[in-house]
Amino acid sequence: MTVLVGGVGGAKFLVGLRSLLDLAKGPVSEGAEHEITAVVNVGDDVWMHGLRITPDLDTCMYTLGGGIDVERGWGRTDESWHVKEELAAYGADPDWFGLGDRDTATHLIRTRMLDHGYPLSSIVAALCNRWQPGVTLLPVTDDRCETHVVITDPADGEKRAIHFQEWWVRHRAQVPTHSFVQVGADKAKPAPGVLEAIEGADLVVLAPSNPVVSIGALLSVPGIRGALRTTAAKVVGISPVIAGKPLRGMADECLTVIGVPTEAEAIGRMYGARSEAGILDGWLVDTGDRADIPGVAVKSVPLLMSDPEATAEMARQAMELVGITL
Repeated sequence: MTVLVGGVGGAKFLVGLRSLLDLAKGPVSEGAEHEITAVVNVGDDVWMHGLRITPDLDTCMYTLGGGIDVERGWGRTDESWHVKEELAAYGADPDWFGLGDRDTATHLIRTRMLDHGYPLSSIVAALCNRWQPGVTLLPVTDDRCETHVVITDPADGEKRAIHFQEWWVRHRAQVPTHSFVQVGADKAKPAPGVLEAIEGADLVVLAPSNPVVSIGALLSVPGIRGALRTTAAKVVGISPVIAGKPLRGMADECLTVIGVPTEAEAIGRMYGARSEAGILDGWLVDTGDRADIPGVAVKSVPLLMSDPEATAEMARQAMELVGITL
Protein backbone atom coordinates (compact mmCIF):
# COMPACT_ATOMS: atom_id res chain seq x y z
CA MET A 1 0.00 0.00 0.00
CA THR A 2 1.16 3.50 -0.80
CA VAL A 3 -0.11 6.44 1.24
CA LEU A 4 0.25 10.14 0.44
CA VAL A 5 0.63 11.94 3.75
CA GLY A 6 1.35 15.20 5.50
CA GLY A 7 2.39 15.50 9.13
CA VAL A 8 0.38 14.80 12.27
CA GLY A 9 -2.81 13.40 10.73
CA GLY A 10 -0.90 11.42 8.15
CA ALA A 11 1.41 9.97 10.79
CA LYS A 12 -1.52 8.86 12.95
CA PHE A 13 -3.13 7.19 9.95
CA LEU A 14 0.10 5.33 9.18
CA VAL A 15 0.20 3.97 12.74
CA GLY A 16 -3.30 2.56 12.32
CA LEU A 17 -2.58 1.14 8.88
CA ARG A 18 0.62 -0.50 10.13
CA SER A 19 -1.35 -2.03 13.00
CA LEU A 20 -3.98 -3.37 10.60
CA LEU A 21 -1.48 -5.03 8.29
CA ASP A 22 0.58 -6.39 11.18
CA LEU A 23 -2.56 -8.07 12.54
CA ALA A 24 -3.38 -9.52 9.12
CA LYS A 25 -0.12 -11.57 9.19
CA GLY A 26 -0.22 -12.82 5.68
CA PRO A 27 0.93 -12.07 2.15
CA VAL A 28 -1.03 -9.67 0.00
CA SER A 29 -0.17 -11.94 -2.91
CA GLU A 30 1.86 -15.10 -3.31
CA GLY A 31 5.45 -14.55 -2.15
CA ALA A 32 4.92 -10.91 -1.10
CA GLU A 33 4.76 -9.52 2.41
CA HIS A 34 2.66 -6.57 3.45
CA GLU A 35 4.49 -3.34 2.72
CA ILE A 36 3.58 0.28 3.35
CA THR A 37 5.24 3.16 1.55
CA ALA A 38 4.48 6.71 2.64
CA VAL A 39 5.06 9.51 0.14
CA VAL A 40 5.53 12.51 2.41
CA ASN A 41 4.95 16.23 1.83
CA VAL A 42 8.03 18.49 1.80
CA GLY A 43 6.19 21.77 1.24
CA ASP A 44 6.64 22.68 4.92
CA ASP A 45 10.44 22.21 4.74
CA VAL A 46 12.40 25.30 5.69
CA TRP A 47 15.84 26.66 6.58
CA MET A 48 16.01 28.01 10.14
CA HIS A 49 19.19 29.12 11.93
CA GLY A 50 21.26 27.45 9.22
CA LEU A 51 19.50 24.10 9.65
CA ARG A 52 17.26 22.28 7.19
CA ILE A 53 14.02 21.30 8.91
CA THR A 54 11.56 18.78 7.44
CA PRO A 55 8.52 18.86 9.75
CA ASP A 56 6.26 16.29 8.08
CA LEU A 57 8.98 13.73 7.47
CA ASP A 58 10.19 14.07 11.05
CA THR A 59 6.68 13.82 12.48
CA CYS A 60 6.07 10.59 10.58
CA MET A 61 9.46 9.20 11.58
CA TYR A 62 9.14 10.09 15.27
CA THR A 63 5.52 8.93 15.49
CA LEU A 64 6.13 5.55 13.88
CA GLY A 65 9.42 5.14 15.76
CA GLY A 66 7.95 5.88 19.19
CA GLY A 67 9.77 9.17 19.77
CA ILE A 68 6.98 11.69 19.22
CA ASP A 69 5.62 14.01 21.88
CA VAL A 70 2.10 12.59 21.99
CA GLU A 71 0.52 15.63 23.63
CA ARG A 72 1.77 18.11 21.03
CA GLY A 73 1.66 15.67 18.15
CA TRP A 74 5.01 16.95 16.86
CA GLY A 75 8.60 17.16 18.09
CA ARG A 76 10.42 14.81 20.42
CA THR A 77 9.21 13.31 23.65
CA ASP A 78 11.05 14.37 26.84
CA GLU A 79 12.16 17.50 25.00
CA SER A 80 14.07 20.43 26.50
CA TRP A 81 14.37 23.92 25.05
CA HIS A 82 17.79 25.25 26.00
CA VAL A 83 18.79 25.99 22.39
CA LYS A 84 15.60 27.98 21.85
CA GLU A 85 16.20 29.94 25.05
CA GLU A 86 19.79 30.74 24.13
CA LEU A 87 18.80 31.86 20.63
CA ALA A 88 16.20 34.17 22.20
CA ALA A 89 18.85 35.55 24.57
CA TYR A 90 20.97 36.46 21.55
CA GLY A 91 17.96 38.07 19.88
CA ALA A 92 18.30 35.69 16.95
CA ASP A 93 15.54 35.78 14.36
CA PRO A 94 13.17 34.17 13.79
CA ASP A 95 12.09 34.05 17.43
CA TRP A 96 8.66 32.56 16.67
CA PHE A 97 9.94 29.12 15.61
CA GLY A 98 10.99 26.83 18.45
CA LEU A 99 13.68 24.20 18.06
CA GLY A 100 13.81 21.55 20.78
CA ASP A 101 17.21 20.26 21.83
CA ARG A 102 16.63 16.63 20.84
CA ASP A 103 14.98 17.69 17.61
CA THR A 104 17.93 19.95 16.80
CA ALA A 105 20.22 16.92 16.71
CA THR A 106 18.17 15.47 13.86
CA HIS A 107 18.37 18.75 11.96
CA LEU A 108 22.14 18.93 12.49
CA ILE A 109 22.64 15.46 11.03
CA ARG A 110 20.36 16.20 8.08
CA THR A 111 22.06 19.51 7.31
CA ARG A 112 25.53 17.98 7.50
CA MET A 113 24.52 15.23 5.08
CA LEU A 114 22.98 17.77 2.71
CA ASP A 115 26.21 19.76 2.84
CA HIS A 116 28.06 16.59 1.81
CA GLY A 117 25.82 16.16 -1.21
CA TYR A 118 23.42 13.46 -0.08
CA PRO A 119 19.87 13.75 -1.47
CA LEU A 120 17.02 14.08 1.01
CA SER A 121 15.66 10.60 0.23
CA SER A 122 18.98 9.00 1.18
CA ILE A 123 19.12 11.09 4.36
CA VAL A 124 15.61 10.00 5.37
CA ALA A 125 16.59 6.37 4.87
CA ALA A 126 19.69 6.87 7.03
CA LEU A 127 17.73 8.57 9.83
CA CYS A 128 15.14 5.79 9.73
CA ASN A 129 17.87 3.25 10.48
CA ARG A 130 17.66 4.55 14.03
CA TRP A 131 13.88 4.83 14.31
CA GLN A 132 12.79 1.68 12.47
CA PRO A 133 9.34 3.04 11.58
CA GLY A 134 8.12 -0.15 9.91
CA VAL A 135 7.04 1.99 6.96
CA THR A 136 9.16 3.14 4.04
CA LEU A 137 9.21 6.94 4.22
CA LEU A 138 9.91 8.72 0.94
CA PRO A 139 10.01 12.49 0.48
CA VAL A 140 7.89 13.26 -2.55
CA THR A 141 10.92 15.00 -4.08
CA ASP A 142 14.59 15.58 -3.31
CA ASP A 143 14.27 19.05 -4.82
CA ARG A 144 13.12 22.28 -3.29
CA CYS A 145 9.33 22.48 -3.44
CA GLU A 146 8.31 24.82 -0.61
CA THR A 147 4.88 26.20 0.11
CA HIS A 148 4.82 29.99 0.27
CA VAL A 149 1.79 32.13 1.02
CA VAL A 150 0.84 35.45 -0.56
CA ILE A 151 -0.50 37.76 2.15
CA THR A 152 -1.20 41.40 2.82
CA ASP A 153 1.40 42.31 5.43
CA PRO A 154 -0.45 43.83 8.41
CA ALA A 155 2.63 45.93 9.20
CA ASP A 156 2.55 48.03 6.03
CA GLY A 157 -0.43 46.86 3.97
CA GLU A 158 1.81 45.59 1.17
CA LYS A 159 1.22 42.30 -0.59
CA ARG A 160 4.14 39.87 -0.26
CA ALA A 161 4.94 36.16 -0.14
CA ILE A 162 6.12 34.53 3.07
CA HIS A 163 7.10 30.96 3.86
CA PHE A 164 4.26 28.70 4.91
CA GLN A 165 5.87 28.20 8.34
CA GLU A 166 5.71 31.93 9.04
CA TRP A 167 2.06 32.04 7.97
CA TRP A 168 1.19 28.93 9.99
CA VAL A 169 3.30 29.31 13.14
CA ARG A 170 3.87 33.03 13.50
CA HIS A 171 0.58 34.38 12.17
CA ARG A 172 -1.61 31.31 12.87
CA ALA A 173 -3.14 31.92 9.43
CA GLN A 174 -4.81 35.06 10.82
CA VAL A 175 -3.64 37.58 8.21
CA PRO A 176 -5.29 38.59 4.91
CA THR A 177 -4.31 35.74 2.60
CA HIS A 178 -4.57 35.54 -1.17
CA SER A 179 -2.97 32.36 -2.49
CA PHE A 180 -0.48 29.52 -2.02
CA VAL A 181 2.56 29.10 -4.24
CA GLN A 182 4.77 26.00 -4.54
CA VAL A 183 8.22 27.50 -5.00
CA GLY A 184 10.40 25.18 -7.08
CA ALA A 185 7.58 22.86 -8.14
CA ASP A 186 8.13 23.62 -11.82
CA LYS A 187 11.65 22.14 -11.65
CA ALA A 188 11.06 19.40 -9.08
CA LYS A 189 11.15 15.70 -9.91
CA PRO A 190 9.71 12.83 -7.87
CA ALA A 191 12.30 11.29 -5.55
CA PRO A 192 13.63 7.83 -6.40
CA GLY A 193 11.03 5.16 -5.74
CA VAL A 194 8.03 7.49 -5.52
CA LEU A 195 6.47 6.85 -8.91
CA GLU A 196 7.23 3.15 -8.59
CA ALA A 197 5.49 3.06 -5.21
CA ILE A 198 2.34 4.60 -6.72
CA GLU A 199 2.38 2.57 -9.91
CA GLY A 200 3.17 -0.75 -8.22
CA ALA A 201 0.79 -0.55 -5.28
CA ASP A 202 -2.27 -2.71 -4.66
CA LEU A 203 -3.98 0.35 -3.17
CA VAL A 204 -3.12 4.05 -2.96
CA VAL A 205 -4.59 6.10 -0.12
CA LEU A 206 -4.76 9.86 0.32
CA ALA A 207 -4.46 10.19 4.11
CA PRO A 208 -6.73 12.61 6.00
CA SER A 209 -4.09 15.32 5.69
CA ASN A 210 -4.55 18.99 4.83
CA PRO A 211 -5.96 18.93 1.26
CA VAL A 212 -4.27 22.21 0.31
CA VAL A 213 -0.81 22.39 1.88
CA SER A 214 -0.16 18.65 2.34
CA ILE A 215 -1.95 16.64 -0.36
CA GLY A 216 -2.10 19.69 -2.63
CA ALA A 217 1.62 20.28 -2.22
CA LEU A 218 2.33 16.62 -3.03
CA LEU A 219 0.21 16.87 -6.18
CA SER A 220 2.15 19.96 -7.29
CA VAL A 221 5.26 17.89 -7.96
CA PRO A 222 5.26 17.05 -11.69
CA GLY A 223 4.48 13.39 -12.30
CA ILE A 224 2.56 12.68 -9.09
CA ARG A 225 -0.90 13.51 -10.37
CA GLY A 226 -0.18 11.63 -13.60
CA ALA A 227 0.93 8.54 -11.67
CA LEU A 228 -2.28 8.61 -9.64
CA ARG A 229 -4.27 8.91 -12.84
CA THR A 230 -2.61 5.91 -14.54
CA THR A 231 -1.80 3.47 -11.73
CA ALA A 232 -3.54 0.10 -11.90
CA ALA A 233 -4.25 0.44 -8.17
CA LYS A 234 -7.45 1.93 -6.85
CA VAL A 235 -7.05 5.36 -5.25
CA VAL A 236 -9.06 6.06 -2.10
CA GLY A 237 -9.12 9.38 -0.27
CA ILE A 238 -10.10 9.94 3.35
CA SER A 239 -11.86 13.17 4.23
CA PRO A 240 -9.90 15.42 6.59
CA VAL A 241 -13.04 17.01 8.05
CA ILE A 242 -15.78 15.90 10.41
CA ALA A 243 -19.03 17.87 10.33
CA GLY A 244 -17.35 20.76 8.57
CA LYS A 245 -14.39 20.97 10.95
CA PRO A 246 -10.83 19.79 10.26
CA LEU A 247 -9.60 16.78 12.17
CA ARG A 248 -6.51 18.78 13.11
CA GLY A 249 -4.74 21.96 12.13
CA MET A 250 -6.17 24.76 10.03
CA ALA A 251 -7.37 23.05 6.89
CA ASP A 252 -10.45 25.25 6.99
CA GLU A 253 -8.30 28.38 6.75
CA CYS A 254 -6.42 26.93 3.79
CA LEU A 255 -9.57 25.84 1.99
CA THR A 256 -11.13 29.27 2.45
CA VAL A 257 -8.16 30.85 0.67
CA ILE A 258 -8.70 28.72 -2.44
CA GLY A 259 -12.47 29.11 -2.35
CA VAL A 260 -13.41 25.55 -1.36
CA PRO A 261 -15.95 25.00 1.46
CA THR A 262 -14.78 22.97 4.45
CA GLU A 263 -17.06 20.10 3.52
CA ALA A 264 -16.37 16.46 2.71
CA GLU A 265 -18.23 16.69 -0.58
CA ALA A 266 -16.48 19.87 -1.71
CA ILE A 267 -13.03 18.46 -0.95
CA GLY A 268 -13.84 15.20 -2.72
CA ARG A 269 -15.08 17.11 -5.76
CA MET A 270 -11.87 19.16 -5.69
CA TYR A 271 -9.86 15.94 -6.03
CA GLY A 272 -12.34 14.62 -8.61
CA ALA A 273 -12.99 11.18 -10.08
CA ARG A 274 -10.37 9.38 -12.11
CA SER A 275 -13.06 8.75 -14.68
CA GLU A 276 -13.40 12.53 -15.00
CA ALA A 277 -9.70 13.54 -15.10
CA GLY A 278 -9.43 13.57 -11.29
CA ILE A 279 -7.58 11.21 -8.95
CA LEU A 280 -10.18 9.35 -6.84
CA ASP A 281 -11.87 5.99 -7.15
CA GLY A 282 -13.21 6.05 -3.58
CA TRP A 283 -13.86 8.63 -0.86
CA LEU A 284 -14.42 7.95 2.83
CA VAL A 285 -16.42 10.53 4.76
CA ASP A 286 -17.44 10.64 8.40
CA THR A 287 -20.79 9.26 9.50
CA GLY A 288 -22.00 12.80 10.15
CA ASP A 289 -21.17 13.96 6.62
CA ARG A 290 -22.38 13.20 3.14
CA ALA A 291 -20.90 13.46 -0.32
CA ASP A 292 -22.10 12.94 -3.86
CA ILE A 293 -19.14 12.86 -6.23
CA PRO A 294 -19.86 11.66 -9.76
CA GLY A 295 -17.71 8.65 -10.63
CA VAL A 296 -16.47 8.09 -7.06
CA ALA A 297 -17.60 5.39 -4.64
CA VAL A 298 -18.47 7.07 -1.33
CA LYS A 299 -18.85 5.48 2.08
CA SER A 300 -19.60 6.97 5.49
CA VAL A 301 -17.63 5.57 8.44
CA PRO A 302 -16.32 6.95 11.76
CA LEU A 303 -13.21 9.01 10.95
CA LEU A 304 -12.07 10.15 14.38
CA MET A 305 -8.57 8.72 14.87
CA SER A 306 -8.99 8.32 18.62
CA ASP A 307 -6.57 5.39 18.87
CA PRO A 308 -4.68 2.98 16.58
CA GLU A 309 -7.55 0.49 16.65
CA ALA A 310 -10.09 3.07 15.43
CA THR A 311 -7.64 4.22 12.77
CA ALA A 312 -6.99 0.63 11.69
CA GLU A 313 -10.72 0.22 11.15
CA MET A 314 -10.70 3.35 8.97
CA ALA A 315 -7.94 1.80 6.88
CA ARG A 316 -9.89 -1.46 6.61
CA GLN A 317 -12.94 0.46 5.40
CA ALA A 318 -10.84 2.25 2.79
CA MET A 319 -9.67 -1.10 1.46
CA GLU A 320 -13.11 -2.69 1.48
CA LEU A 321 -14.60 0.30 -0.35
CA VAL A 322 -12.67 -0.76 -3.46
CA GLY A 323 -12.94 -4.52 -2.96
CA ILE A 324 -9.73 -5.32 -1.06
CA THR A 325 -10.07 -7.62 1.93
CA LEU A 326 -7.50 -9.00 4.36
